[in-house]
Amino acid sequence: MTREEKNKLIEDLDALLSENKNFYLADISGLSAEESSDLRRLCFKRDVSLRVVKNSLLKKAMERNDSNFEEFYQTLSGNTSVMFTEVGNFPAKIIKEFRKKHNKPILKAAVIEDCFYLGDENLDSLVELKSREELITEIISLLQSPAKNVISSLQSGGNKLSGIVIALKEKADQEPVAEEITEEPEAEDDKQEKEN
Repeated sequence: MTREEKNKLIEDLDALLSENKNFYLADISGLSAEESSDLRRLCFKRDVSLRVVKNSLLKKAMERNDSNFEEFYQTLSGNTSVMFTEVGNFPAKIIKEFRKKHNKPILKAAVIEDCFYLGDENLDSLVELKSREELITEIISLLQSPAKNVISSLQSGGNKLSGIVIALKEKADQEPVAEEITEEPEAEDDKQEKEN
């Protein structure tokens, strides 16, 4: 590989690191060609881009980048693959699912929305992370929940109230109506006699 090709790769990696707020570093060494293909297909289905990179080139791209990736330098040994994703927990789910049948990939590190995770022991935590869209959906449903409860209570309360009104009306219809006693107007002659 020529110096120009290396510089181009470093520039491309630097751009990918800047463009993606979520990426994972993983070790996929030891997978057969068929297993590697299976992993790549699984990543493709879940919109995760998997790239095997040279540690030295990745380190130079990280050094060049505006973000501070110094914590990751210790993980840049052996085989390193970078998994770029829009949804922060997708690569973790892929790794966990793939490891049900294989002993790799091993999580080296991850960046999720500017938060750094080092080591494979963070895999379960990363799987449980909610994506931005999932969090927004949960917040919306929580906000809608009280309104739904109020509407439901009003609807059921309205049914109860209308039932009471109907029962009272039916009861009133069944009771005999008491005769109203009205005073008959006094005759004019009777009025005059009282006045005298």
